Amino acid sequence: MALSLRAVREILDCEVVTCEELIDQISVESGCAADMMSDVLAFSEPGALLITGLKNSQAVRTADIAEIRAIVFARGKKPDPDAVELAEELKMPLLCTRQFVFEACALLAESGLRGTLAGDRDKR
Repeated sequence: MALSLRAVREILDCEVVTCEELIDQISVESGCAADMMSDVLAFSEPGALLITGLKNSQAVRTADIAEIRAIVFARGKKPDPDAVELAEELKMPLLCTRQFVFEACALLAESGLRGTLAGDRDKR
């Protein structure tokens, strides 16, 4: 089940950092969580939501390459200024939540969002 970014914002009580004007236009098909960007490249799928604690521009660059639709920074972390600038250029919404990664994933899964490997466990 796809979730709109507005729904994600409400479920995780997020602050929207970039691209608030797109919050009703973008939905995510699945979610992935990682701090190692090599895992994002290996295991995510286009149209996913990334939940991470990595707050630098590398997270945004990796998400763009992996065709991630939006990033949620967990544990109350705020993206670095260069990450915000890059996300604005790429029109990629960045959100922040105080939830821990595990809690954020559980809340989103409870709301119907599937993990990126839900239908393809052989990818691991």
